[in-house]
Amino acid sequence: MRTSVVVVSLQPGDWLEDALDSAVDQVDQVVLVDNGSPDGAASLIGHRLGATVVRAPRNLGFAAGVNLGVAHADGDLLALLNDDAVATPGWLAGAAETLADPSVAAVTPKVLYRGSFLELGIDAEPWQSPGDDRVLGVKVTRASVEGRDVLGALCGPGIHRLEIDEQGQRWRWSRPGHPVYVPVPGPGAVVDVEGAEASGPPLRLVNKAGSWLSLDGILGDAGDREPDDGRFDRPREHFFASGTAFVTRAETWRRIGGLAEEMFAYFEDADWSWRARLAGMRIVYDPKGVVEHRASATSGGWNAAWVRRWVPANHAACLLRNAPLLRAWPAVRRDFGEGGEDGTQSALAQRVPWALRSRRLLSRGWTLSPGEVWEHWAGAGAPPLPPGARRGLR
Repeated sequence: MRTSVVVVSLQPGDWLEDALDSAVDQVDQVVLVDNGSPDGAASLIGHRLGATVVRAPRNLGFAAGVNLGVAHADGDLLALLNDDAVATPGWLAGAAETLADPSVAAVTPKVLYRGSFLELGIDAEPWQSPGDDRVLGVKVTRASVEGRDVLGALCGPGIHRLEIDEQGQRWRWSRPGHPVYVPVPGPGAVVDVEGAEASGPPLRLVNKAGSWLSLDGILGDAGDREPDDGRFDRPREHFFASGTAFVTRAETWRRIGGLAEEMFAYFEDADWSWRARLAGMRIVYDPKGVVEHRASATSGGWNAAWVRRWVPANHAACLLRNAPLLRAWPAVRRDFGEGGEDGTQSALAQRVPWALRSRRLLSRGWTLSPGEVWEHWAGAGAPPLPPGARRGLR
């Protein structure tokens, strides 16, 4: 049985070579889609490393890029791998065994953040926002490792997103009693984080150990920013498979259809998995397969304006295409209400009509009803999200 892996690259850094290197010895074919990279930089790397290179004329988006790559893949098994992810040896072996069961649509691995992290204990004066009666936590304005600024790289349930005040000062606030993690190059690194002390040796953090659907329609990743301490080492079903890395059969891909190209990037993986669920198929998390992820290296993450604009729009579209409409509309209204002046509401207005039109077409292939899937999976394995968490931003 032949296996093909599809990698899509728009802005190749050193991470692309790492991604291709990690896959070439595990599969029969690596298909690299150069998604309009400057001067064909991705193509040059792909040719050098022996990939089948497909050059797109422009940035088609992740979804269309994957579909283009799959069209040039000849494997019986198809694997997706982000260009900022590295597959460890044995990633595909267990997935192939699980996919021998025809009821399984896709297998998703344990995904770890690349590198090591130290846990921090923050002990400083709480900070309170002017005009706000709540004490929000500890204000952190300084964080460095070996003299390099890492304020934006702090992570964990005890730290919130980066803020910038009117004077241009960057800061973040923390949640007392919750862990904060800082990336380090190894043991003995010099860490300087305002009001914090490191505790314990370096550890690895989970990025995704399967992905879930909450009762209020939020989509997210199990185990995100939790220590890889054995809690996520049991195979189990999860609601959806992340496009960071998953494996399916070519026959299943043809049956379910490709990724929704109108979604461009973000939530196209949840949409595909949801369609598989509505077709009566299963998604399995296999922790024996491990992939390391340098998250959002290509897209820029939440700091990129286009990401902030289209993540809510695609979230709404995913729900309207697949969820019970009585469950979807409250979440869509919430997305509209949270839309700012960055084009979010305009993007939502574009997505909603398309999502409703496409829902009618998709319903012809449903084996289970949206209500049946929702009843079984909404809330299964979904933790409460801390303030400031972002829906499914991978």
